[in-house]
Parts: sequence; C-alpha cells; structure tokens
Amino acid sequence: MSQSPGAAGATPRFEEIPHTADWSFRVFGREPRELFANAAHALFALEGATPRQNAAEIARTVEVSGLDYEALLVNWLSELLYLQEAYHETYHHFDIEFLSPTALRARVLGTRLGALDKIIKAVTYHNLEIKPTSEGWQATVVVDV
Repeated sequence: MSQSPGAAGATPRFEEIPHTADWSFRVFGREPRELFANAAHALFALEGATPRQNAAEIARTVEVSGLDYEALLVNWLSELLYLQEAYHETYHHFDIEFLSPTALRARVLGTRLGALDKIIKAVTYHNLEIKPTSEGWQATVVVDV
C-alpha cells in the first residue's frame, strides 16, 4: 500500500488500497473541498502522469453536477480524465472554488502531457463511499485500468 504525503505533519492526501482487478484508493481531506482536490491529485499520481518538458502552464475551469456527493465525485474525476484525453494534458493544482452536494466549480492548472505509466479508463461507482470521520472526510474510489 502506498501513500501520498500531505503538507508537513498533515494527514496524507490518499493511500492506495489493494484491489484484485482495478485500482482502489482512499482519499482524505479536512473538509469536502480538500477531499475533492486530493481525489484529483490521487488520480494523476496513480497513473504516473508526467508533464511535457518546457510546456506552458494551462488553466481550465471545470464545472460538474451530480445527484449527491458520490455522483459529484465520479463526475469530477471523470471530467478530469476526459480533459486529459481530449487535450493531452495533465493537471497538478485543483482549486475548488464552489462545492455543494450537487455542484462543483474548480480552476485546474496543468500542462501538456509528456507520458503516462498507466491509463485510467474510468472512475466507477463500485465500493464508492464518502463519509465524515473524526479527522475530516474520507472517500474510497475504484477506477478501471
């Protein structure tokens, strides 16, 4: 099981969970905005996305909706995968400007994509869970590779 460090002394952003066929990870955040941003960080970190050298920074506004936090998380991560595929970009900064249980607006920063170690094909609803914890929020996500 691998973990991604958060800020010094902070809770980690995410940890990979062993899964038989796909990839699964658990994401952490002090509040829902941080949880959604950390889920995006996990997505690009797990696929080993590396930026193209000397590429200019790209900024995009992303808006998604869903029936609840779970659907919203799937739609958010799916939209980021779509943008990566459509524009051959990778993203490294996720500023969640607005978040409700049914809508999200974010500004994402990235650059042209250099390479991927693994391709994530889809974000699934399988074992999807978002819940408050004593330290903040936690989500479990399974992706199809």
